[in-house]
Amino acid sequence: MLNRVILIGRLTRDPELRYTPAGVAVTQFTLAVDRPFTSQGGEREADFIPVVTWRQLAETCANYLRKGRLAAVEGRIQVRNYENNEGKRVYVTEVIADNVRFLESANRDGGGGGGQPMREEPSYGGGGRASNNNAARSNNQDPFSDDGKPIDISDDDLPF
Repeated sequence: MLNRVILIGRLTRDPELRYTPAGVAVTQFTLAVDRPFTSQGGEREADFIPVVTWRQLAETCANYLRKGRLAAVEGRIQVRNYENNEGKRVYVTEVIADNVRFLESANRDGGGGGGQPMREEPSYGGGGRASNNNAARSNNQDPFSDDGKPIDISDDDLPF
């Protein structure tokens, strides 16, 4: 059996961080995910999917995600139920995330606010080039960066 979900969308509000009585961090937020089609009126529709994260991931999401930010969530769907104050059974469907990727940097123009630094994957020269080529080389750990010199490769180095 398989219960796996991957979503990409924008946060509808800042994540809400709480702690269980045992001191375990839990964060809840809602992800707005565009539907792949338009309505009859030509408008895009979205699904608003509740996401829950636990422990260190919960604290990281609370610290770095903000309303409007683009994020990828990987996890599983969980359906739980409880009885509310009026005695009615309430069913809740949510995604329990075990991996969240931050898809935008914190300082992008028109960002979701917050100004907090985002954890980012290492970048190897994929972004814009620095105007000072020496500074770009010293900060770039990419062994294939363009330094203007020919690359010396012998036939023994090639795998074919």
